[in-house]
Amino acid sequence: MSRILVCDDDAAIRMVVGQALRRAGHDVTSVDSLTALDRQLAQGVPDVLVSDVVLPDGDGIERMRDVRARFPELPVIILSARNTLTTAVRANEAGAYEYLPKPFDLDALARAVDGALARGRGGSAEPDGLAEDAALPLIGRSPAMQDVYRVIARVVSNDLTVLVSGESGTGKELVARAIHDLGPRRANAFVAINMAAIPRELIEAELFGHERGAFTGAAQRTAGRFEQAGGGTLFLDEIGDMPLEAQTRLLRVLQTGEFTTVGGTRTIRAEARIVAATNRDLADQVRTGQFREDLYYRLNVVPVTLPALRERRQDVPLLAQHFLTRAAEQGLPRRRLSAEAIAALQAYDWPGNVRELENLMRRLAVLSRDETIDAPAVRAMFGTAPVEASAVDPDLDAAVRALIDRIARERPEALEDGTLYDRVIGEVERPLIEAMLSRHGHNQLRAARAMGINRNTLKKRIDMLGIVPGRNGTAKS
Repeated sequence: MSRILVCDDDAAIRMVVGQALRRAGHDVTSVDSLTALDRQLAQGVPDVLVSDVVLPDGDGIERMRDVRARFPELPVIILSARNTLTTAVRANEAGAYEYLPKPFDLDALARAVDGALARGRGGSAEPDGLAEDAALPLIGRSPAMQDVYRVIARVVSNDLTVLVSGESGTGKELVARAIHDLGPRRANAFVAINMAAIPRELIEAELFGHERGAFTGAAQRTAGRFEQAGGGTLFLDEIGDMPLEAQTRLLRVLQTGEFTTVGGTRTIRAEARIVAATNRDLADQVRTGQFREDLYYRLNVVPVTLPALRERRQDVPLLAQHFLTRAAEQGLPRRRLSAEAIAALQAYDWPGNVRELENLMRRLAVLSRDETIDAPAVRAMFGTAPVEASAVDPDLDAAVRALIDRIARERPEALEDGTLYDRVIGEVERPLIEAMLSRHGHNQLRAARAMGINRNTLKKRIDMLGIVPGRNGTAKS
């Protein structure tokens, strides 16, 4: 029978954890302080130690460093109500086998204990420490963000390539910066490049640099982003927009760890860590031949998937207040949100995600007359955010243009008879409704609210288009 030692000053936690682990066949001893923990360790080393962070006589993570130094083979599982990225990283740095934010699932704890027993030891070697008050860019305590924090905590101390995926505005660059700022490369440069913003003929020169005279206008040698990043981190944003010919060159650099400048012959060592990001489905692009499969697997060593803001609504109040506070620090009027305003923010679907929320908070800080922002003021702002040019999906743009070209070939009179608008909207409306029904679990009320139309209007359009409400949202034959 395995012996598990639980240290937590919450009697209810000790009771439920003890009961769950005893049912799983373990011998459980519970203590409520670090002093009591030391007394138990003096009597014998358990098979697994489970400890909270905030204890009445000290910091559990700091004590775990000492415990792991004395008993390096003892696996430690950290529990914490301080469920932030800082806590996850500190737990990993202290050598914890697992970190579980409160409230946690008892089955997850039981699985962690079983895994720790099977492994017989804790995590990785201890790198440099991280102060609890470090200024970190990622905010949120939802379960979805806890999963992100745990992955980041595992990769900050190594040089594995990371691929961050998520919708536009979810904070992919913030993840890349957190990985850089919390890791051993933080003293070196963090260099970001947006692959969608560079003309395709200049991508190689931007990435790898060029020699004087390499092409028209190259008046002097220029270092590329790989060289600028040096021993730091190179963030390749919107990697899904990279042309195939440039993908081939990037793959070769990732395989060999070396590159040459455009027009140059001298081999340069690629020493930067790579973090890539995309708002596209790269696996789908691989299937359609738009992205190299071998490059995809080179980049997707450690995947990090950022949730959309509508999938972590409980984080909206924390984020909103953070953005209002930051706006005040930058000289804008100080505002706060009423309970009804927070409810209105949480009910919104946030197509622009965290970036949209930040922009909305800044507008409210400037335009609100009262110190307390109410729900009508919030609702009045929805839909007023300007659409960034970069937010337009080039695939959608190309699809609309291709549709107009097809109509011109098949029904040229439609370009002149005043029916073109209805024809194009009709082509788009069916996949839009089907996609939104699927996204919202085929709940027509939620899908209608997300699209900004009345439920009765949506139902009429479903009937008119012959869409069968159900799991597939397919049309009637």
